[in-house]
Amino acid sequence: MTGIRFPQPASNKSILEGAGSFTPKFDAHGLVTAVVTDATDGELLMVAHMNAEAVALTLETGVAHYFSRSRGKIWKKGETSGNLQTVREIRTDCDQDAIWLKVSVAGHDATCHTGRRSCFYRTVSLENGEAVTKITDDERHFDPATVYSDK
Repeated sequence: MTGIRFPQPASNKSILEGAGSFTPKFDAHGLVTAVVTDATDGELLMVAHMNAEAVALTLETGVAHYFSRSRGKIWKKGETSGNLQTVREIRTDCDQDAIWLKVSVAGHDATCHTGRRSCFYRTVSLENGEAVTKITDDERHFDPATVYSDK
C-alpha cells in the first residue's frame, strides 16, 4: 500500500467544488470511475475503476493503475502488453466521484485487450426496433493471443 491517504470528501458543497484538497468520493465498494482519453487527440480509450491504492499508485508513479473488479486486484495498465499509459493530466469532476485521466500510450498505441486502440470500437443503433452493434474499428495493433498467451 502507498503512503498517500485521501481525506473524506467535504460535506460543504462550496468546499467540495472549490480548489481545495483532492478528496475522491469512492462508492460503497471503495471505487471511483475513471474515464481515460488520449492526451494528444482526445480519443476515448477506456473506462475503468480505481480504488484508493490505484489512485495513489497512479499519482506516485505517473503510470495508470486500476482496480480490476473481476480479478479483485490492482492492475498496472499495459504491464503485460507493453502498452503502458503514462498519465499527462488528472482531472476530477465537480463532486469528485469520477476521475478523468489524459494519457499517452506506449508500445502498440492500443488500450483494449482485444488489440484495438480503444475499448469503444462498436457503435449502437436502432434497426427495426432492435439495438444493433457494429464494429467501427477492427484494426488490431497487436495479437491478443500472443500478448496474453499465459492467460
